[in-house]
Amino acid sequence: MNDNELKAGQNLTVFEFLSEGQKGKILKIIQFQPMNLPELFNLAFGDKSQMSGEIDDLIITDNGDSEKVLATVVAAIYAFADKHPNTWVYATGSTNARTRLYRMGINKYFDIAEADFEIMGEYNNEWEWFEKGKDYQAFAVRKK
Repeated sequence: MNDNELKAGQNLTVFEFLSEGQKGKILKIIQFQPMNLPELFNLAFGDKSQMSGEIDDLIITDNGDSEKVLATVVAAIYAFADKHPNTWVYATGSTNARTRLYRMGINKYFDIAEADFEIMGEYNNEWEWFEKGKDYQAFAVRKK
């Protein structure tokens, strides 16, 4: 696999790519998992476990390429959304710190993302249209 290559399964629900940074090359996996409601998928993301092949979403890689990793996850969301129109993608961090990182990423690129996606945030167990600077616990996006 080339360093910048995003490798996808046929139905675009599983993606793999390499994080390359100060700790070397680390295989990452992005998976869109169906949830209980129709047209709703969970975004699972993390390092690919060398032992099980499954996602390890609790490991802290700190490989120094977080902007590239975020851009790659966004590219996977675009590809998934193109293949699965009208589908919502739900995302929350496996820890509060990770949810905060996701929130910061959405805030940073909100103006770009808003042009292509409907973006919602979960705040105090209620869903609302995303507002910059609000302390959301989870997110949902759907391609316009």
